[in-house]
Amino acid sequence: MSRFWSPSVHTLEPYVPGEQPRMADLLKLNTNESPYGPSPRVLEAIRAATDDTLRLYPDPTALSLRETIARVYDVGVDEVFVGNGSDEVLAHTFAALLRQDGPLLFPDVTYSFYPVYCGLYGITYAEVPLDADFRIDIAGYDRACGAIIIANPNAPTGIALPLSAIEALLTRHADRPVVIDEAYVDFGAESAVSLVRRHPNLLVVHTLSKSRALAGLRVGYAIGQAHLIEGLTRVKDSFNSYPLDRLALAGAQAAIADTAWLAETSARLIASRMALTDGLQALGFDVLPSHANFVFARHHARSAAGLSQALRDEAILVRHFRAERIRDWMRITVGTDAQCSRLLEALRAILSRNDAQTGQAV
Repeated sequence: MSRFWSPSVHTLEPYVPGEQPRMADLLKLNTNESPYGPSPRVLEAIRAATDDTLRLYPDPTALSLRETIARVYDVGVDEVFVGNGSDEVLAHTFAALLRQDGPLLFPDVTYSFYPVYCGLYGITYAEVPLDADFRIDIAGYDRACGAIIIANPNAPTGIALPLSAIEALLTRHADRPVVIDEAYVDFGAESAVSLVRRHPNLLVVHTLSKSRALAGLRVGYAIGQAHLIEGLTRVKDSFNSYPLDRLALAGAQAAIADTAWLAETSARLIASRMALTDGLQALGFDVLPSHANFVFARHHARSAAGLSQALRDEAILVRHFRAERIRDWMRITVGTDAQCSRLLEALRAILSRNDAQTGQAV
């Protein structure tokens, strides 16, 4: 009964995750999961960790995992924070760094969890509109603010800022925290981790859910100078000292260490993304330039709502957002070449069927 809720709960508008239905022969292209499995080393590490030590608490500092991340990214161990998925890392970031004396700035079209966290933590925010081409214009952030968070590549557009633009943003707001959410950076964008050493206001957030194919393991991490990481740790240890279990720690460490697997599977996905983009454009879609494991597309003559429903009838899921600026667009996860071919064949049949019904030329 809602009368027992805390007063603030009544005003919350929770995040709505992508649909996870149970359907026969389902092709899930709606939640940006990897079409490839994780590194075989991950599975071996998890199996090896499945023993009687599970009766013991995991390391609350996740030291071995943090050491591996620090080695791969050439940063200090005290510059690494880990959590139960990047969503938890972001939640702690909002609490520790982004609740400031001015509004938090982020794009008007971006990861829809950002305003949810603002509602949860009572953070005032202002949305900065993307330009007409759905790109982030950093000039729009030249205003008074408390902090800034930007997803790069942005979601759901997939468009990435160059590293020079990120550094310009950091320099212009040197006295404010700037968070770069790089959930999709491994698919062709430039990571801002290299900027951490000379920018004390920068925090970079990563996830193992996308490029490392571990959405089911729930591991994320952040890299920033030690004073930022200390703030996150203070919040974490006031919430849950053991966010990662022993299996997650073992699997995540193996995933981070296997850089060859990351490079191989990311390259395969980038090639599939290019082919999918070409195929969609041949069917009359506009497709934004993506550096993510998805594409953002709209058809010149068919509604995104209608097409997404027609695809669902064919047991193919894509993501359709109802927000005003993007309701004509679909976000489509890049699958294997065979999965992308199935999607394109289904769209070709749907469009041909519609054209026949309306008497239009195919």
